[in-house]
Amino acid sequence: MCIVLFAWQAHAEYPLLVAANRDEFHHRPAEPARLRGDIICGLDLVAGGTWLGVGSGGRFAAVTNYREPISDQTPGNRSRGMLPLGFLESAHSPLEYLQTLEPDQQEYGGFNLLVSDGETLAWMSNRGASPQLVTPGVHALSNGQLNTDWPKARRGKELMTGVMASGPTPEGLLELLGDHHLPQDDELPETGVGIEMERLVAPIFIQSPIYGTRASTAVCLRPDGELLFAEQRWLPSGGAAAEVTLLNV
Repeated sequence: MCIVLFAWQAHAEYPLLVAANRDEFHHRPAEPARLRGDIICGLDLVAGGTWLGVGSGGRFAAVTNYREPISDQTPGNRSRGMLPLGFLESAHSPLEYLQTLEPDQQEYGGFNLLVSDGETLAWMSNRGASPQLVTPGVHALSNGQLNTDWPKARRGKELMTGVMASGPTPEGLLELLGDHHLPQDDELPETGVGIEMERLVAPIFIQSPIYGTRASTAVCLRPDGELLFAEQRWLPSGGAAAEVTLLNV
């Protein structure tokens, strides 16, 4: 997943609002989101695990890869997709869970991990960010560290703020994730992957025949702990792969 836009304790009706796109190679097999025990999540069929999921009691977790030059990339001995599942299946508080990962964090490829139990929200990266609580507000987590000032992150936070002002719904959150705006070349970051790749992954919604946005997910947490979950899956053409999946836990 390449971008997670979220509002934490910034809306009177929803303590947590999430709009997230998972970007991946289209040939990599995955199952759509569904209820798996007490957890709602999709499933990566190559390495196992998930990119985003929710559980009972307001638990939420999402992981993104960390973008770095190809020469610096290390696949890791463990699947990053197991990190969100580990939290959702545990009874740890967000900060406690992230702290348990610190000793072995380099066993994974570069990652950002965001976890919440509905009461607190915490984040870490094994590329230079220790476990820490997230402050209230509108945030963007892409493939750099939290709130790295990339064009898609800035635009995403502006769109999220607009959705919040007009009355957030799962449908409205999914709609903002369809944004195709491409910044000018001089606005793009230099992350060591080359200008063609920088252009490809610059929009919030990425579309190409080989790699792109595979699933868009919206999550709305109510004050009573109920989570509304919506997923829209996408084809390589950019068209919808199926109807929107609406679930709650």
